[in-house]
Amino acid sequence: MEVRVQNLRKEFGRFPALHNVSLDIRSSELIALLGPSGSGKTTLLRLIAGLESPTDGRIFFGDEDASKKTVQQRNIGFVFQHYALFRHMTVLDNIGFGLKVRTASRRPPRAEIHRRALELLELVQLSGLEKRYPAQLSGGQRQRVALARAMAVEPNVLLLDEPFGALDAQVRKDLRKWLREIHDRTGHTTVFVTHDQEEALELADRVVVLNKGAIEQVGTPDEIYDTPNSPFVYGFIGQSNRVKVRISNGEIWFEDRPLGLSALREPDGGAYLHFRPHDIELRDGDSGCIAGLLTSSRRVAGTRHLEMNIGAHHEPIEIELPPDKAGALDRNRIAFRPTRWRLFRNGD
Repeated sequence: MEVRVQNLRKEFGRFPALHNVSLDIRSSELIALLGPSGSGKTTLLRLIAGLESPTDGRIFFGDEDASKKTVQQRNIGFVFQHYALFRHMTVLDNIGFGLKVRTASRRPPRAEIHRRALELLELVQLSGLEKRYPAQLSGGQRQRVALARAMAVEPNVLLLDEPFGALDAQVRKDLRKWLREIHDRTGHTTVFVTHDQEEALELADRVVVLNKGAIEQVGTPDEIYDTPNSPFVYGFIGQSNRVKVRISNGEIWFEDRPLGLSALREPDGGAYLHFRPHDIELRDGDSGCIAGLLTSSRRVAGTRHLEMNIGAHHEPIEIELPPDKAGALDRNRIAFRPTRWRLFRNGD
């Protein structure tokens, strides 16, 4: 089911939670809504679900305007962060609940509901636990039951609100891989909210980055990480550095020296050079480089992270190197040049 959000605006009192948001979600796509707290991602999810009504704008399911329809009329499957399972019901009854409470004309026979619940229990790899109650399950198992319950109604759209937020790191990692496999097998159009960039980049076909109620960028995980289109996205996705530079005659200068980086189409003036800590090359001497003093060094998995002071009027920066290269450095002074970078003007 294709979902189209068209010029959506939502206000709570005088507070604008979303303003002029438009988004096309393709059929069978797994899409992540990513952003900091207060960015509007959960509000957008609730508007798609029908749990909130837009102040302005429309939401289409396929070619049909669903803006005024209820959650039930939209046929939404919803998975919350804290499971929302019925404690007095068994696992099997929880999964079949959405089918049992349908109107008589749409309710499947009891045997069909039972068969469907068992089938989904097998899909989420919990066969044999159908008679247990939620209190007898781990957090990861409860979330699998919640997903099975959401899928039981054969939803037009599956919505997940921070589905792994209450779980520990290793369980989250395992469930991310599992959710991607489930999605590829079932093909539900799926939208999930997260503030965890690693989760979004690993799981989603496309990522929607929100900030202050507006969409900053929409793209594949590679596009979002490799070609951020704003300082916010550069700073929010992954680690990045920002160095104040100036542009003169199509060249980028740091302090009193050119970096050997071309900016032919950029007008002269101040700018910020953004780059990832690992997108650098070490340099010898003083020309064509940014140089600074090492202030700290720490091992992070297979790399060493080096923090540097590059001058009193600049923010500290961090670079990443393989441990063997880091160990061979002069421990006081390091010189380098970015190999992948992006310029943003002051105030961009």
